[in-house]
Amino acid sequence: MASNGDAVPVTDANSGKTDTNGMARTRPSGSMTPVEQFGSTKQKPGLSENTESPPSYDAVIGSDQNNSGKKYEPAVLEVTPVDGKADHSVDMANGTVTAEDRLEGDGDGNGDETKKDEEEVKTKMVSFGQLYRFADCKDALLMTGGLLAAMVHGSAFPLMIIVFGAMTDSLVGSGSYENMNMTTLNESQLQDLYDQEMEKFLQDMNKYALYFVFIGCGAFVAAYCQVTCLVTTSERQVYQIRTNFFRAILKQEIGWFDTNPSGELTTRLSEDVTKIKAGIGDKFGNFVQYFTAFLAGFVVGFIYGWQLTLVILAVSPLLAVAAFAMTKLVTSMTSTELDSYAKAGAVAEEVLSAIRTVAAFGGEKKESDRYLVNLESAKKVGVKKGLVQGSGMGITFLLVFCTYALGFWYGTTLILDPDVDYTVGSMLTVFFAVLIGAFSLGNAGPSIGDIATARGAAAHIWEIIDNQPSIDSSSLDGEKPPIEGNIEFEDVHFQYPSRKTVKVLQGMNLTVSVGQTVALVGSSGCGKSTSVQLIQRFYDTIEGSVKVDGKDVKDMNVNWLREHIGVVSQEPVLFGTTIADNIRYGREDVTQAEIEKACKEANAHDFISALPDGYGTLVGERGAQLSGGQKQRVAIARALVRDPKILLLDEATSALDTESEATVQSALDKASVGRTTLVIAHRLSTIRNADKICAVQNGVIVEEGNHDVLMGKQGLYYQLVMLQTKKSDDVSDEDKKALVLADETAANESDDEFEKRPLSSVSLKHRGSQRDSKKKLSRTFSSDSKKSEGDKEKKKEEEDKAPEVGFKRIMKMNSSEWPYILFGSLAAVINGAIQPAFAIIFSKIISVFALPEDEIMSEVEFFCILFCVLGVVSGLAFVVQSSMFGKSGEELTLRMRFMSFEAMLRQEIGWFDDKKNSTGALTTRLASDASMVQGAAGIRIATLVQNIANMGTGIILAFYFGWQMTLIVLACVPFMAIGGALHMKMLTGYAESDKDALEGAGKIASEAIENMRTVASLTREKTFYQLYHDLLYPPHKDSLRKAHIYGLTFGFAQGMVFLVHAVAFRFGAWMIELGEMTFEDVFLVFSCIAFGAMALGQASAFAPDAAKAKIAANNIFELLDREPEIDSSSTDGLQPEVCNSEVQFHTIKFRYPTRPDVPVLRGFDMKVSPGQRVALVGSSGCGKSTAIQLTERFYDPLAGEVTLDGNDLTALNIQWLRKQIGIVSQEPVLFDCTIAENIAYGDNSRDVPMEEIIDAAKNANIHNFIDSLPAGYETKVGDKGTQLSGGQKQRVAIARALVRNPKILLLDEATSALDTESEKVVQEALDKASEGRTCIVIAHRLSTIQDADMIFVIQHGKVVEKGKHSDLMAKQGVYYRLNNTQAT
Repeated sequence: MASNGDAVPVTDANSGKTDTNGMARTRPSGSMTPVEQFGSTKQKPGLSENTESPPSYDAVIGSDQNNSGKKYEPAVLEVTPVDGKADHSVDMANGTVTAEDRLEGDGDGNGDETKKDEEEVKTKMVSFGQLYRFADCKDALLMTGGLLAAMVHGSAFPLMIIVFGAMTDSLVGSGSYENMNMTTLNESQLQDLYDQEMEKFLQDMNKYALYFVFIGCGAFVAAYCQVTCLVTTSERQVYQIRTNFFRAILKQEIGWFDTNPSGELTTRLSEDVTKIKAGIGDKFGNFVQYFTAFLAGFVVGFIYGWQLTLVILAVSPLLAVAAFAMTKLVTSMTSTELDSYAKAGAVAEEVLSAIRTVAAFGGEKKESDRYLVNLESAKKVGVKKGLVQGSGMGITFLLVFCTYALGFWYGTTLILDPDVDYTVGSMLTVFFAVLIGAFSLGNAGPSIGDIATARGAAAHIWEIIDNQPSIDSSSLDGEKPPIEGNIEFEDVHFQYPSRKTVKVLQGMNLTVSVGQTVALVGSSGCGKSTSVQLIQRFYDTIEGSVKVDGKDVKDMNVNWLREHIGVVSQEPVLFGTTIADNIRYGREDVTQAEIEKACKEANAHDFISALPDGYGTLVGERGAQLSGGQKQRVAIARALVRDPKILLLDEATSALDTESEATVQSALDKASVGRTTLVIAHRLSTIRNADKICAVQNGVIVEEGNHDVLMGKQGLYYQLVMLQTKKSDDVSDEDKKALVLADETAANESDDEFEKRPLSSVSLKHRGSQRDSKKKLSRTFSSDSKKSEGDKEKKKEEEDKAPEVGFKRIMKMNSSEWPYILFGSLAAVINGAIQPAFAIIFSKIISVFALPEDEIMSEVEFFCILFCVLGVVSGLAFVVQSSMFGKSGEELTLRMRFMSFEAMLRQEIGWFDDKKNSTGALTTRLASDASMVQGAAGIRIATLVQNIANMGTGIILAFYFGWQMTLIVLACVPFMAIGGALHMKMLTGYAESDKDALEGAGKIASEAIENMRTVASLTREKTFYQLYHDLLYPPHKDSLRKAHIYGLTFGFAQGMVFLVHAVAFRFGAWMIELGEMTFEDVFLVFSCIAFGAMALGQASAFAPDAAKAKIAANNIFELLDREPEIDSSSTDGLQPEVCNSEVQFHTIKFRYPTRPDVPVLRGFDMKVSPGQRVALVGSSGCGKSTAIQLTERFYDPLAGEVTLDGNDLTALNIQWLRKQIGIVSQEPVLFDCTIAENIAYGDNSRDVPMEEIIDAAKNANIHNFIDSLPAGYETKVGDKGTQLSGGQKQRVAIARALVRNPKILLLDEATSALDTESEKVVQEALDKASEGRTCIVIAHRLSTIQDADMIFVIQHGKVVEKGKHSDLMAKQGVYYRLNNTQAT
C-alpha cells in the first residue's frame, strides 16, 4: 500500500509580462476590464460569477452603500483585559487601530506604551469558513467536486483492506490441505483435492487482483478530479484575494500609510497570500483525503469487528486532545513568526530602496544586523514550533502503538472466548483498517497545521480588506458639483494621526478666489505643505473646515475633487514606465501631440527627444534614469496635461537648473492664468507677482497681502526677504542684482512638510538634482529602457536559468548544524525502521494462533509489550527528529535569508540599477526563496530520511522472505517512478512560473504602495489596479489550463500503486502454487512492501517542496556566487595611514551600465587640492552628480581614472575610501528609527556618544526643534523619514554628515530644502565644517558657491570653464550666462 502523497501545490498567478506602456491586456470576450467595472456597484466581495475578470474596484471596496452587502463582518481585534478592565473591541472603521498606535516612537514619547499595546492586542484567527470568503458558485462546485473526489480517493485504501482481508482468508486456505486427515485419503484423492483447492485459490486471487485494478482506476480518476478541482478553485480564489487585497490597500486614506510600512504590506501580499493559497487548496484536499481514510478505516473496523474497534476508538479522545493542543500552539507560533518575517521584510525594503545612502555611510553591517534581529526572533519561534510539532507527533504515535497493544490483547481474548464468533481473519482486517485510519490521521496532521497557518495569515489580510477608511478614494458617495476653484480654510486645526501630540495647524484661515495666485511662505514645519494635503483631502481637519466653492471637501466625492487638482511637488515621483506613460498618468485620454506640447511648455521636450527612445524611454524605478531636473520637468508636464481648475505648486521649480528655471517658471505662470493657484515657496523671487502672499508661522497665517504691502509692514515676510537678500551686500555692484536674485533662488528649495510630509510617495521626490546624483545614480535602474526585444528575451532567459546547484551544496550551508542533522537523521532512521519491525510482528500473528490455547495469551502479552516499546521508541524519535531538524532548518533559513541580504548589500550600485533587481523584486525574493529552500530542508528532510530508512529496511526484509516476489514488485517501480517524474517535472515548471508571478506582482505593488501619495494625488488607483490585474491575469489563466495536467500526472502516480499490488499478489499466488513461498512469506513480503510503498508515497509528496526549493536554491546561490564589480565588503586594497584628500579626475569617460548608449562624462578632467572648496555647476544632466558618485566609487569609469592622493580609487580599500567621505544629498534618506540613531548613522564604525550627536544637531540648526519634541532625540522619524518635513529631514542629514568628521565633504544641494531662516545658519555651519577639508559642492543656486576656491562649469560631460567667481564673471562665458539667467 502506498500513501497518496500531497496534492499538487497551486501556483500563484501573478506573473507574466506586461506591455511597455502597461495598458490593455487580453481578457475574456464579453467581460469588462477592471477599469470599465469601476463604475459598477452590483457585485459583492468575492462573489463575481466570472473570475476571469475580477470584480470591479468600486464594487469590492467602493462606496459605503455597498458595505451592507458584505458577506463577512470586518475583522475585529480581541483585546486582553488589563488591570481588571473589561474587554473591548477595536473599531477599524477610522483607518487606524484605536487600541494601539502602530508607529513605535511616534514622537510623543509613548514608545513603551505602544509596545505594551502590541502585547495586549491579539489578532483573532479567522474562522475556517471565512477562508473561503472569496469563493463564488463556481468555486463552491469545484470545491465540492474536489472534496468528493478526495473522499473517494481517501476511501481507496480502506477498500483495499477489505479485499486484503478476503485475500488473507484465501491465503490461509491455501495451506489448509496440510492439516487434512491424510489417513482417510489415498494419494490420488489427495492430489485431486489439492488441485481443487488450488484452482479455487487461484480463481479467488484472480478476482482479488481485478478488484485491485478497479480500485486503482477509481483512485486515478479520483486523484485527477481532486487535484484539478482544488488547484483550479484555489487559483481562482487567490486571484480574487490578491486583487481584493491590493485594491483594499489602494483605497486606504493617507494617514493609514503613515503607520503601515510599505515593506510590510508588500511582504504580506507575497508571502501571506501564498500561505492562504496552500491552506484553501491542495493542503485542504489532503486533509479531507486522509481524514476520509481515517473514517473509512474505522467504519470497516466496526463492520468486521465492532467490539475490538470500539475499544481502540475509546482511546481516540486522547489523540484528539494531543492534536488540538499541538495545532493551537503551532497556530499561535506561526502568527508570531509571520509578524517577525514581515518586520524583517520592512527593514529589507527600507534598506534596499535607500541603498546609496547605506553604501555612502558604510551602513551595510549595521543594516545586516538590524535585519538579523527580526530573523532571530522568527527563528526562535520556529525552533519552538519544531519541538511542539515533534512532541505532538511523538505523543500521537505513542498512543497509537499503545492502542494496538490494547487492541491486540483484547482481540485475542475475543478469539479465545467460545461465546463470540470472532476469527483471526476478522481481527487482521480490523487491525489493518484501523492501522490505515490511524496513519491517515497522522498524515492529516501537517495539513491541519497548513490550514491553521492560512487562517493566521488571512487574519492580517482580511483585517486590511475589511478596514473601511474614513477617506475612501474608491467611494462613489459625495457631491460632484462643477468646480470653479474657490478655496477657503475656516479656523482649521490639524495634527497628524501618527503624532497626535504635535499640532501643526492651529486655527488657519485662508481664502483663495477663482483665478487668484496665492503664495504661502514661512519656515520649515509651519504648516504650508499640510495645507496642500488638506486641500487634496489626504487628511481631514480636527476642527474647522476646508471648502472648495463653498462646499466642505468632506461632502464632496474624493476622486472628483482630486481630478480637478493638479499638483507639482518638490520631490517628484515618477513610475517605472515610459516618459509618455508617466505624463499620461496626469490624464489618461491625452494625445501624443498634447503630451509633446506640455513637455515643450515644461522645457522637457528637447532632452526627451535627444534620448535614443524618446518618449518611449523607460524612466526606471522612481524615475531613477533621469536627473532630478529632468524628473521635475516631466512632473510639471504631467500636471499641465491635467488642465486642472486648482493648481498646487509645492516648490515646483526647485530641482531645475538656472537655464531651465526661467522658462519653466514662465510656463507655470502661463498655466496659472484662469486657474486658482496655490504656491509654496522659499525662493521668494518666484512669488513676487502673486496676487496674495500669506506668511505662515506656527500653523497660523500671521499676515497677508501682495509683495509691496507686506514689505511695507516690515513683518515676517519682510524678515524672510531681508535674510535672502542680505548676502548681496558683500558683493560688487556689478554682480549685486544678479546675486540678490541668485540668493532668492538659493533659498527656495525647502518644503515645509514638517507635518510629516508622509513620504509615502510624494515625499520621495526629494529635490531635483540629487538630482543628478541620486537620480543619475539610479539613473541606471530602468535603463534597459528599451533594448531590443532580443536582448530582453536573452536577459530574461538568463535570469530564469540560474546555474543548477546540487542538494549537496544546500546541505553544506547547513553543515554547522551537523550534530542536529546527525541526531535528527538517526532518529528518523529509527522511526523508519519502526514500521518494518511492526510488519514483522504482524506477520507472526497467525503463527501465534497455531499454538495450543494455553500458550497463546502469554505470546500475545509478549507482543503487546513489544508494541508499547515500539511506541515509546517512536515517540522519543519523533521528538528528537522534529526538534533537531526544526533547529537545523530554521538556522538554514536564517542563514540563507541573511546571506542573501548581505550579498545584495555587497553588490555594486549598477546591479541595483537593473530593473529586474528593483526593490520590490528583491524583497519578494528575500521573503520567498529562503522559506522555499527550508520547505525542502528541515522537517521535510527528516521525513525523507525516515521514509528512505523505512523503504530500505522493508525491501531488505522482503528480499529475505521472498526475493522473487520482491523482484517482480521492484520491476514495477519504474512505472511508479515515471508517474512521479512526470509529476515532478510539471511541478518544477509550475514553481518557476510561480516565482516570476510573485516578483512581477511585487514590483507593481511595491511601486504603488511606496508612492501612494502620488497615486492618490493623480487619482490613478484604478490604473494601478488595472496594471496589477494585467500582471496577474495571463499566468492565472495559464495555471487554470495546467491544473488538468497536474491532475493527470498525480492520478497516474497514485493509480499505479494499486496496479502494482495487483501484480504482486497475483504473482505471490503463483509462487504458492509452485511451492516456492508459503502464505506467511507472501503475507510478510506484502507487509514490508506495503509500508515501503507508503513511505514512497510520502516521499513523493516531498516533490512539490523539492521542486520549488530547487528553483529557489538556484536563485540564492546565483546571488551568493555573484562577484560584484565593486565589492563593498572587500578587505582588499590600500589603506593609507594618512589621507591628504587630494582628488583628481583624469580624462574620465563614463556611461551608466544600464544605458550604455548614452555618454555622460566625455573626457572629464578636474583636480581638487587638499582643503580646497570646489563647486560644480551646470545644467541638469551634465554630469555633476555622476562625478560625486565616481568619487564615492559607486561606479568605476570606463576610461581614465579617479585618484585620491595619487592612488587610483580602484586600488584603495572601498570601506576605507568611503570612511574619508561625508555626503549631504539633495534628497536625504532617513531610516525608520530614532533621530539620534539617524544622526549616529553618519559614523557606523563606532558608537557615537550622545554629546557628539547633540553638537552635530546644534551645528545643523536642528537641535531646538528636536528638543521641543515630547520624545526628543528618541523620536522615531517614521518610514523613510515621513514624520519630518523636508527641511527637517535635510538638517538631520547634515548633522549625520557632520558626525562623520570626514576628510572630504560632498554637498549635493545640501541646503536646498531649508527655509531662509535656517539656510544662513546652516550654510555657515557647512562653511565651518568645510574648513580644513576638501569640499566638493554641487549647486544650482550660484549664490551659495561664490566664495568657492574653484568653480568648475560642466557642459555635456566636460569641464568647459574653471576659476573663481570673479574670474568666471569677467570671462562672460557659460558661468556668466548662468548667473544672468538666475538674475533675470
